[in-house]
Amino acid sequence: MNANLLGLFSGFPTHHFPDEIALVLRENLPRRERLVFISAWPEDDARNDDDSDGMHEMFAERGMPFAEHHVIDRRTSAADAVRLAREADCVFLMGGDPPLQMALIRDLGLAPELRAIHAVILGVSAGSMNMGRYVADVWESKALYEGIGLTDIVMKGHYTKGAWFLPSLKELSMTRPIVAMEDESAIFLQGGAAWKIGNIHWIDKGKIRDGVSLDSLSA
Repeated sequence: MNANLLGLFSGFPTHHFPDEIALVLRENLPRRERLVFISAWPEDDARNDDDSDGMHEMFAERGMPFAEHHVIDRRTSAADAVRLAREADCVFLMGGDPPLQMALIRDLGLAPELRAIHAVILGVSAGSMNMGRYVADVWESKALYEGIGLTDIVMKGHYTKGAWFLPSLKELSMTRPIVAMEDESAIFLQGGAAWKIGNIHWIDKGKIRDGVSLDSLSA
């Protein structure tokens, strides 16, 4: 793993970072010149602008404002996208539609750049899913597709008991174990270390277990 820190988030329905997560981010973002978001609704310019401003405010209210923040979407050329990724202190893969975001990343040639850079790389919901080597598509194909490959974790966010997507996750877990994260939770990976914050569950061979063995997580 080349990134200084990987952070996988499920979601923040309150639109605020919890205290424990904010502390980890603050400790690992001493330099905050450029924050670069990667859209998961690549065609929705207005939404991307509003969401990136709002997500930057989540950093700012915790004492972590960035000098600049940018969003990569379909308005962004491949050359500019690569430059922004290389110059970023933090890359944040946004939530939304996972396959649309992955198509944008492939079209702009960003996957190898994200695997190479030494920035902090964060993802929420769709963004966290696409950080994995494989991604669980519970919407259309009901299959695994190839992600960026920053970690071996197959992740699904917004877990609750009885969630509509659990039958699909159980079926997909026959092929690969899946980490199911509740909102307000996080998994951080740094060097050889992995740790979690909040409530996270493990789905393997169709069985759900509370808690995750961090020895099972790799990057």
